[in-house]
Amino acid sequence: MASCWPSLIHRLAFPLIRPAIATIAVYNALNVWNSFLFPLILTQSAANRVLPLSLWAFQGEFTINTPAILAAVVLSALPLVFVYIVGRRQLVAGVTAGFSK
Repeated sequence: MASCWPSLIHRLAFPLIRPAIATIAVYNALNVWNSFLFPLILTQSAANRVLPLSLWAFQGEFTINTPAILAAVVLSALPLVFVYIVGRRQLVAGVTAGFSK
């Protein structure tokens, strides 16, 4: 009887918590993506920069290569868009879980 508990928990609990995990993952990814000031203060070297800081450092000192910066922004946003596309059904179910009777 004790050996069937993990299987029972996975079959019952995982389908119920999957929308909540997807919602938390998407919101956490957005929060990490939008953080700029905190990593700017804490990171000392260019090797430890997060993606928005690297994009900020990508521009030149006196000139800005706008097409290259826009291409870098689009390429850096693709993983977050992919995560949203894959988990949008769970995201909507997690956000609207408490609104139905």
